[in-house]
Amino acid sequence: MTTPDASRYAALSVESAAVVRVESAWGRARRNWSVRIGGGALLLLLLIALAAPYMGTVDPTLFDAASRDLLPGQAGEITTLEGETVKHTFLMGSDSFGRDIYSRVLYGTRVSLLVGVCTALLALAFGIVFGLTSGFLRWVDGILMRVMDGIMAIPAILIAIALVAMWRGSLLTVIVAIAIPEIPRVTRLVRSLVLTIREEPYVEAATSLGTPTWKIMFRHILPNTVAPLVVQGTFICASGILVEAILSFLGVGLPPDIPTWGNVMAEGRAQFNEFPHNIFFPGIFLAVTVLAVNILGDGLRDTLDPKMAKRV
Repeated sequence: MTTPDASRYAALSVESAAVVRVESAWGRARRNWSVRIGGGALLLLLLIALAAPYMGTVDPTLFDAASRDLLPGQAGEITTLEGETVKHTFLMGSDSFGRDIYSRVLYGTRVSLLVGVCTALLALAFGIVFGLTSGFLRWVDGILMRVMDGIMAIPAILIAIALVAMWRGSLLTVIVAIAIPEIPRVTRLVRSLVLTIREEPYVEAATSLGTPTWKIMFRHILPNTVAPLVVQGTFICASGILVEAILSFLGVGLPPDIPTWGNVMAEGRAQFNEFPHNIFFPGIFLAVTVLAVNILGDGLRDTLDPKMAKRV
């Protein structure tokens, strides 16, 4: 029979071991080249997003009919918000409305990173709550998981298009529409982890001490799901960035006046044969961002997975 002192000692030992594992994982992450490359690329993109107002040459929504369809590096004239006409060099060319693609791509970095991070955080928040509830409370498991299975049966892009079409197209609407299809995946991941962790001796010890259910869930079980959730969050972030670009490209995402990579490519697809730069530059930024997030996710998976820790 387990005594209260032994139970407390076991719980403290597990928490101490968890701290050691986190410190060891952080050391391995710093030595992992996938984490270095993916994290470095994302840090660079984050700096670009923050410095967009200073790196951008003009307002991304400003257009001038006299400077339409210019090739990268060509100079033209553009009218400022004050009504002044000034000489301007379009580093990435201009679109059919005379807007500077360079400035629009820089500002699009802000939107894409914001959508990706917020989508991941929202999906993880709801997925953690649903997964903990489903995995720890057996009477809720059947109902909740059937709802999750129903959501997963519908393609994510169709759910996102339907939700954006039902609501007013805005940044919040797009984030929610992209996050909802990702919630069942996080829920199933957390549930599978909870079903395993709740049988551990330290959880049984906490239960025998009369620890409240919510405290067991958030203090003893949730910390042991952090590593898989971090990896899952990176892939959700990459998926969110890609789906936002798809929605904007199809014309059902953010309004056209908001500079996003998908909007820039959507506006340039009609003239792709003559002016491919309208799609090339935002497409490169989109591909690099999604690739960087996926590389970072692979590196974190290799670092945080105990089975692969010896290989790192």
